[in-house]
Amino acid sequence: MTLLDAPPFNARRALWIKRISIAAVVLFFAGFTGTILYVLDFPWQLWNWPSDHRVNLFLDDVEAGNLQKAYGQWNNDFQWQQHPDRYKLYNFAAFQRDWGAHSDYGVIKSHRIIVAKHVGNGVVMGVDINGGSTPIFLRVDNKTHQIGFSPIELYIGQ
Repeated sequence: MTLLDAPPFNARRALWIKRISIAAVVLFFAGFTGTILYVLDFPWQLWNWPSDHRVNLFLDDVEAGNLQKAYGQWNNDFQWQQHPDRYKLYNFAAFQRDWGAHSDYGVIKSHRIIVAKHVGNGVVMGVDINGGSTPIFLRVDNKTHQIGFSPIELYIGQ
């Protein structure tokens, strides 16, 4: 056998090498894509969409001055006027003090959710109100869908 003689072609080995090569390329691109998405925190933002949407609807009602509807969003009970005794701990008068025109934020004209994170059995989100420098942190419970003030503050990178 000379140096230029090729070994006999092995179809089974060639097919095996082809399959391994394709699998390696697919795994590389899947890993690369997963790493980029992890760095960008992209797909995990979509998991919080229902809670983000609920807070956006709530704050849209507050901006429109419809505090009764906003209070219904807050408690996830749009018939709250029929049984106000359920909400003695945070009644409508306290809600008006916190979210009305004479609140610490004044008249709320704009809002923007800047961070949201699943924590425990709810989603905590930082909301920028009226372009302020410090966000307010709200929490949406996954089971009851009630909105509340969060005792946890998230790091927003400032």
